[in-house]
Amino acid sequence: MIVYGSSMSPFVRKVLAFGAEKGIELESRPLGLGSNDPEFVEASPFRKIPGFRDGDFAICDSSAIVHYLEAVKPEPALIPAEARARARTIWYEEFADTILMACGAKMFFNRVVAPRFLGRPGDLEVADKAEAEELPPLLDWLEKQVPESGFLVEDRLTLADIAVASPFANLGHMDVLVCGERYPRVTGAGVPAEGGLIPPFSAAARWR
Repeated sequence: MIVYGSSMSPFVRKVLAFGAEKGIELESRPLGLGSNDPEFVEASPFRKIPGFRDGDFAICDSSAIVHYLEAVKPEPALIPAEARARARTIWYEEFADTILMACGAKMFFNRVVAPRFLGRPGDLEVADKAEAEELPPLLDWLEKQVPESGFLVEDRLTLADIAVASPFANLGHMDVLVCGERYPRVTGAGVPAEGGLIPPFSAAARWR
């Protein structure tokens, strides 16, 4: 199985982490922005990452890919079967993909992607505003959602944790620090070592 796209993308990182936790061997093929690699374009016609290939089957979109992996290898189950737990898991993934990432992308694109990969200055005013005004309310909400166990759903690692944790690596790449005193459950400060959103993520170097 092949995953196309740089692991600097939280969406690619989510797929690689999900596969690693399920014990599925995934070949990571980093690609440049807007790559015209024929195999990648077949998997992702609009050149959005990640693209994915399993033999003669190709598809894109991180959510579609992780659901495929879950169906191919049901155990260990990272998407709960119980109706409410499954719904909450899907919601947390959606929160990460659309709400948290919308904020994080403003910072990451303007501080990292534009200057380092596109050779042009980013809009630092947009990035700074996102960090100062948009990120704190999201972290405030997330802090209230994390239970004592440190895991978002069923007191165990699920897609919910992987999806929400993935964007935090990008914050780290930009030296954006999440305050442990203000957000002890998000950062994992004061909760069991295996709990919290960031510690289990950071412990798996292969996810980065």
